[in-house]
Amino acid sequence: MDSVLWQEREGTLTERPNQRTFAFLKPDTVKNRLVGEVLSRLERKGFTFKELRLHQITHKEAESLYNVHKGKPFFQELVDHVTSGPVVLMVLQAPNAVETLRKVIGATNPLTAEPGTIRGDLSVSITANVIHASDTAENAKRESSIFSLDAP
Repeated sequence: MDSVLWQEREGTLTERPNQRTFAFLKPDTVKNRLVGEVLSRLERKGFTFKELRLHQITHKEAESLYNVHKGKPFFQELVDHVTSGPVVLMVLQAPNAVETLRKVIGATNPLTAEPGTIRGDLSVSITANVIHASDTAENAKRESSIFSLDAP
C-alpha cells in the first residue's frame, strides 16, 4: 500500500483543504477522444475544476514547462509532442490535490503504471501518456503561470 493511502487509512494524513494543482491533457488524449473519460475519473475522485481551457501550447511555453529536462535526450520529443495539437489545461482543487492527482494518474511509464490509474489504463507510451501533472505545489504555481492561469 502506498504511503498516501496508508496515511489516509490510519487517519494520519494531513489534509490540505482546497489545495490546488495544475495539469493538462496531452494532444493524444484530445485526438483519441479520451478527454471525457479522464475528466470523469477526476470528478469521481473528488476534484473540482477551477479552470478548464482548450489551448494550443507554443514552443516557447513547452520549453519553459519542460525546462528542467533541457539537455536530456527526450526533451525535444516532449516539446514536439505537446505542441502537436490542442491540449486541455486544468487547475484542479481537492484536499491533498498534488499527491492525490499523482496517485490517480499513475507512473509516467505506462508499462509500470498500475492498472486502474489513468496512465495504466489509457497510455500508449512514455511521451503520449495522456496527462501531465505538477509534482509539487511549487511546480503547480510555476507551471500554471506559464499559461496565465490562476496560480494554485
